[in-house]
Amino acid sequence: MHVQELQWIAPVTAMRRLARRPHLTFLDSAASHGILGRYSYLTCDPFGTYMVADGRASWNGEGVERDPWDVLRTLLANYPQERRPDLPPFQGGAAGYFSYDLNRTLERLPVPAASEHRSPQSILHFYDVVISYDHQENRCWIVSTGWPEQDPTRRAARARHRANEFAALLAASDPAQNDTYGAVGPWHSNFSREGYIAAVHRVIDLIQAGDVFQVNIAQRFSARLPTSFDPVAFYCQLRSLNPAPFAALLRYGTLAIASSSPERFLKLDGRGVETRPIKGTCARSTDPKEDKRRAQLLVASDKDRAENIMIVDLLRSDLSRVCTSHSVDVTALCNLESYASVHHLVSVVTGELKSSQDAVALLRACFPGGSITGAPKVRSMEIITEIERVAREVYCGAIGFIAFNGHMDTNIAIRTVTIDGGLAVFHAGGGVTAMSDPAAEYEETIVKAQRMFDAFATNYFGDS
Repeated sequence: MHVQELQWIAPVTAMRRLARRPHLTFLDSAASHGILGRYSYLTCDPFGTYMVADGRASWNGEGVERDPWDVLRTLLANYPQERRPDLPPFQGGAAGYFSYDLNRTLERLPVPAASEHRSPQSILHFYDVVISYDHQENRCWIVSTGWPEQDPTRRAARARHRANEFAALLAASDPAQNDTYGAVGPWHSNFSREGYIAAVHRVIDLIQAGDVFQVNIAQRFSARLPTSFDPVAFYCQLRSLNPAPFAALLRYGTLAIASSSPERFLKLDGRGVETRPIKGTCARSTDPKEDKRRAQLLVASDKDRAENIMIVDLLRSDLSRVCTSHSVDVTALCNLESYASVHHLVSVVTGELKSSQDAVALLRACFPGGSITGAPKVRSMEIITEIERVAREVYCGAIGFIAFNGHMDTNIAIRTVTIDGGLAVFHAGGGVTAMSDPAAEYEETIVKAQRMFDAFATNYFGDS
């Protein structure tokens, strides 16, 4: 592995300089946070692509007739890499997204109606070079592995050559910026206000009948985009309006995914596992006293705490499938975390991964995240498909990386926009429990969606 420290260059500046390179991935700790927002990663020009479409895996365009999760594990094992503890943990590996609809590779679930656009269930590019940032130390590096070259001498030479290529790209002058989008919209939802409220009533009826305890129900918003729309400029606007510790921009040909997620799904560091479910949300106020009052009401809310605790129990069960006995622990329960537009209740569940398991096994055991499905998980996913009627695609899946050194970090893909074929799509939802107020649940989805509308410089007036 060849490592080259750089003079500090702001991550967004570096991203703009690489934005026209193939298959850009920017894993961006856009929010300043001492614990969660320490590292960012930028990369492009992968040497391989793993994709899942309609439940079938492929590698560099060639279909592989095996379980897609096993295919991913085998591919990662081809490129073993020791971890350098003095560097940020993503030191080359697979990065991209796992869509929510990958759940059908794990469970027998109904197929939702076709959306206007259908992206692959997963795209992970395999990157030999990563530009990594440590925001705490204000340092950045080019980390070059030399893969996929197998011969050690040629791999070392490739690592140096590729590092020099990236250094030259980063030294280039900034490209001209396009900060205007043109007319976007109008926005449409798969629910009217009345339809969403009726859906919440339907879930409450199922809960009272003993079918489930909690279900996450989301609206899907979509709008047409002008031909001049620039996803990079949009992402920069989104991150300025709604900075988040698990933000990301993926630009894969015509497909772009812009995420400002505040929620970690799964982190694997050595054998240590962490997940940080968010359940419980309220809008912030510009008035400090009112903002504090709203935060206090959220912390004291029996409904929101119950919603969070149910998902904590589900995640404890998921982690126990792959973690050592008695290692799964709740280290924080219903703590308040505040972001640009909302307050959240956040819990932290940790564990120690069994020696026989790996990052892929951990992801498979917990996918998709319980905070965006419900409890019990399988029945909740059936109800989600029945009520929402459309594919969630990337929304409520995960974005992040699995490093060649075994480290993994992924978000829950909420506050996430998919841009493709002149269409922008995003979702906003919330957990429904027996104590839910249907009208309030609808308003919560609008609160969560508002910063997305703001980033597009548009408003949503509701579908009738």
